[in-house]
Amino acid sequence: MALAYLSPSYANTQLHLHSSQLSFLSTHLSFHRRHSLRPLPRTRNARISCSVASNEAPVAVQAQDQKIKPECFGVFCTTYDLKAEEETKSWKKLINIAVSGAAGMISNHLLFKLAAGEVFGPDQPIAFKLLGSERSFQALEGVAMELEDSLFPLLREVSIGIDPYEVFQDVEWALLIGAKPRGPGMERADLLDINGQIFAEQGKALNAVASRNVKVMVVGNPCNTNALICMKNAPNIPAKNFHALTRLDENRAKCQLALKAGVFYDKVSNVTIWGNHSTTQVPDFLNARINGLPVKEVIKDIKWLEEEFTEKRGGVLIQKWGRSSAASTAVSIVDAMKSLVTPTPEGDWFSSGVYTTGNPYGVAEGIVFSMPCRSKGDGDYELVKDVIFDEYLLKRITKTEAELLAEKRCVAHLTGEGIAFCDLPEDTMLPGEM
Repeated sequence: MALAYLSPSYANTQLHLHSSQLSFLSTHLSFHRRHSLRPLPRTRNARISCSVASNEAPVAVQAQDQKIKPECFGVFCTTYDLKAEEETKSWKKLINIAVSGAAGMISNHLLFKLAAGEVFGPDQPIAFKLLGSERSFQALEGVAMELEDSLFPLLREVSIGIDPYEVFQDVEWALLIGAKPRGPGMERADLLDINGQIFAEQGKALNAVASRNVKVMVVGNPCNTNALICMKNAPNIPAKNFHALTRLDENRAKCQLALKAGVFYDKVSNVTIWGNHSTTQVPDFLNARINGLPVKEVIKDIKWLEEEFTEKRGGVLIQKWGRSSAASTAVSIVDAMKSLVTPTPEGDWFSSGVYTTGNPYGVAEGIVFSMPCRSKGDGDYELVKDVIFDEYLLKRITKTEAELLAEKRCVAHLTGEGIAFCDLPEDTMLPGEM
């Protein structure tokens, strides 16, 4: 049985249900599905219409509760008494996870890994709040159906919608994947502005309705500057809670070092990606280790380290695959989340794009810059202080820093820092083209 809840603000909007399919008569209707394993609260003024078989009379009920809840259907509408289930007695409190761009290829891999417990473990129930657009709403329904069919015991709720102020309600993790790719003839400054507006709005929504300690992982490119914009529009959320994903770059660097050294990748540690997720990023081989030894003691080919190792694997992958990476990006998001919720192994660290204010490296303040981090597993992190620099590394870091400062100037109108001034070079690729 399909249930549709119409909020009072849409009392005059007609919503028809035919065999559980929804027909929207107004494109302005903000519709949001919720699939839940808990009983559905009723709203005081909302009318609840039920789809029924042709030989049954339609039923209408008057809601009693103040809180408005949208529709559920399928197995997620079934109510279970979790307290009575032996298996769930030791389960933890539900974690709400929002994912934007939820109908895209990256999310198609990511959601199923999260639902299988790969980040939070086998006793941590989760709820998905999936954000899409009017164009992708039908695809979001398909995503919800696949999640339903996968029978994940940890996945207790799924909701879908197109309004971030609804979808981000009470979320503790926000994985912001959706972003517009650069089209033919589009200037870099134009793309920064278009995506910047998306992330400014999402930042405002998080600031208004998300958990005060929400962890925000920005994946949509250019992710460093998008993370900065999102953060600046969410002043009530700690700046330290915002991350730009550079873990995929770290994973790629570990793979290349392992291949060159003839070892398995788990022998490679202390790899840092400095700076921007772009062609100026700096994979650091000076501080990295292989089997506990400095990389330069294991790999003697300095020319390879300074040239081939720092080539951008993403561009090569696009040439081979015909599209940018999706599965490996999803894996890297899982890795990045796990790095924040599990203690960092002694002596090691991980890379993440974080806010530079107060950093110990002399990197310009006020930007989101990938740096080496450690975590105690509590969702927080600290910057690693015991790193070394040489002339080559400092020169590369200065270049990626300059690029991020230029991007920051270009989106100043979206961060509340004045009038935008774009002096971006046009001879390099944006991160989304890597």
